This record gives sequence, structure tokens and C-alpha cells, in this order.
Amino acid sequence: MGYVPHTEHDIRTMLSAIGIPSVDRLFDCIPERIRLKRPLDLPPPLAELELRRHMAHLAAKNRSTAQLRSFLGAGAYDHFVPAIVDALASRGEFLTAYTPYQAEASQGTLQHIFEFQTMMCELTGLDVANASHYDGATALWEAAAMAIDHTGRRKIVVSQLLHPHYRAVLRSMLQHLDVQILEIAHAQGLTPTSMLRDICAGAACVIVQNPNFFGILEDLPAVAEAAHAGGALAVACVNPVALGILRSPGECGFDLACGEAQPLGIPLSFGGPWAGFLAARKEFLRAMPGRIVGETVDTDGRRAFVLTLQTREQHIRREKASSNICTNQALMALRATVTLSALGPGGLARMAELCVQRAHLLAEKVPGRPVYKAPFFHEFAVEFQKPVHEINRRLIEKGFLGGYDLHRDYHDHRNTMLLCCTEKNSPEDIEAFAAALREVAR
Repeated sequence: MGYVPHTEHDIRTMLSAIGIPSVDRLFDCIPERIRLKRPLDLPPPLAELELRRHMAHLAAKNRSTAQLRSFLGAGAYDHFVPAIVDALASRGEFLTAYTPYQAEASQGTLQHIFEFQTMMCELTGLDVANASHYDGATALWEAAAMAIDHTGRRKIVVSQLLHPHYRAVLRSMLQHLDVQILEIAHAQGLTPTSMLRDICAGAACVIVQNPNFFGILEDLPAVAEAAHAGGALAVACVNPVALGILRSPGECGFDLACGEAQPLGIPLSFGGPWAGFLAARKEFLRAMPGRIVGETVDTDGRRAFVLTLQTREQHIRREKASSNICTNQALMALRATVTLSALGPGGLARMAELCVQRAHLLAEKVPGRPVYKAPFFHEFAVEFQKPVHEINRRLIEKGFLGGYDLHRDYHDHRNTMLLCCTEKNSPEDIEAFAAALREVAR
């Protein structure tokens, strides 16, 4: 059967209604020279059993962290996912509703979103968080947009040590909005806070990442002080696992914080789907994009949850909408919520401590030259004599997923690998990886 639900009668009726004789006429706007005038060159159809075998063969060509011991991070982190996360997130109650517009039918979904928001506020030390975003990069763009709208200024200051993909998203979103992006070059792997005060004058916000893309811990209080001295908002892009042991952005004086929730029980999944988070001080509540779930009581006085705020173009006048990115990653946010609930504050802190300990153990054992001496969380840069892509190719042959090639985004970092450790990297894995590196990097 053809995968078109319309009968010939349906098609004739529709063509008659719009006044054209054939379906081919619908494509008159496509130049004749680029039209395909032959059938697609496709293999013959397969039976279901054959198709399953074919797809399994294709899938077997992929190698994931299930087969390789991973020391790759750079924004995508291989953490342990407790069994309870899959058990609860796969329940049918959480897989049905697309959006919780009808509160009477969506109390479970609304409650877990409310709990996600609460946990993000506790982690970031800020007053309000929304129901999540597509990913960390779009959450960061929304934070920048909030700062631009709030201040009326047309310049944002961005640390060069913000994730390169996040900076690319900012450039894409701002390219037609007459907003200047001023990137600050790093100094020895850190954002130079001494020069921020003058640069921040006239800026809507200053954006830094902590730990930064090189894994190094930034001086957040100094960044916030410099931003506010210039009348700019301070925006932090943070790793939620690191917040288990680091001071929160709120404690450091930041106005907004965002990041990627993927380290909290969300699989790598070859790049997604993930979930971004965004939190802010209470004065920015009505400017936050997306959805915010609130707590109330029903007519019988029972605890209930509702969509309190929806600053979307579907709900308010379009020119007042703070964003047209109009959904949240509820199922992925659920996974993060269940993970944080299962770990608790002590478990999250222990997870972060293991990341630090394992990364520093690896740093002591790997060959190559450590590029920076500043304190780091669970990633660090090492320079080798060979190109990183050659080293990584040989590491895969030995069953290891090597680090990120920093030369791809920082051209002054030739032959430099960004290595990462999480709690999943055992001391035995670290010893074996270091030995493999010593062999292949010679």
C-alpha cells in the first residue's frame, strides 16, 4: 500500500476545490531542471523479518559507551543512571499527555514538573525555574534574550570558554536582531575578570560557564561583581552535577543560571533528546519563557498543581511573548527529577566528589603535558606530540573512547585533548586507559 491516506476521490475533490487539474501542477513552482523525472533508485521492499535483520546490522555498526570505556565529555557526560529512573519514566502515566493544559487530567505531570522546578531552584540558588527547554544551548539563548529585553541594551559579553556549540546557537539566534556579541579571549584557561568591568559598560549581560569548557573553575563572584558594576546582568551556564559540591550561582551573585540536565539520569542517546534548565531571581519571573507550574488548592482544599505562567505567543499578545520556543522536555525533565530524588543531596555530592577524585587520579597518570594548572572539576586539557584524531583512532581499537580534540574549536590548542572522568570510570579503567595512552601517544 502507498502511505497516503487519501483516496482518488479525495484527491479529485481537493484539486477541484483549488482549481487545478492534477497533482503535478502543485509543483509548478519547482524549476524543471531540478525535478527528478525517474523513480527513486531504491532497493525492493523487505519483509518484516528481513527488515529487522537489516536494521540490526546497521545498528551494530555503532559503538556506544555500552561497548567502549569513555573518557569523553565536552558537554555530554556518561553518568550512572539508577534503575529506578527507567522504571518510573517508562510508566504509561508519564507517556500520554503532550501538554498539561487541563490541570484536572494532568496532576501527575504537573507535580513532577513542579518538583523539577523546585530542584533546579535549590541547585542554582535562585528563586524561580521553568519547566525546562529543548537543551542547554536553547536555555542559554533564552537567558540572553531575557537580559536583552530587561535592559534594552544591544550587546552581550560572552566568555570564549563557553561551550563552542552554545556560542554557535547564540550567533544563529542573534544574527538578525542587531545585537552585538563580544567574545572575551581566555587567559590561561580562565575568563579574565580584571578586564570585565570596562567591557560590561553598555552590555545586557555577561555569560560565563562554570566549570568552563576546559573544565576549570571560574571565579563567579568576581564575574558577577564586574557585570553589575557595568549595569549588566550576570548569567551562569552550569553543570548540575558540579553544583552538588560548588557554591551555587545565586550564592555567587548571579541573576540567571542555565545549563544541560543530561548528566542527571538522561542517556547520551547519540546527542539527544536532552533537557535544558533555566532559573532566575524572582524579579524576572514574568519575563521567563515557556511554562511555570505552580501549587494551589482545589475547591475541596486539597493540594493541586496548575500551569501558573505561560509566556508564549499562543497565550499572550505575540509582541509581548518572551519566546516562540514553546514546549518543554517533560519526559527528560522527569528523568532528572527521579534521579535527583533517588540520589538526594548527599548522593549528588558523593557523585560530584567521585568525578573530581577520578579526574585528578587520571591527570596524575596520563602522559602528555597538562596545559593548565588551575583547579578543575572533572575535565582537563592535555597536550600530546601526535594529533588527537590519530590517538583517538587507536584508542577505539583498544576499546576506549578518547577525549575531545580542542583544536577543532580553539586553533591555538594543537594536539590538545580534553579528557573527562565521571563516577563510572573505575580506578582500574583509569589505569588501563593511561597505559593505552602511553602506548598510542608515543
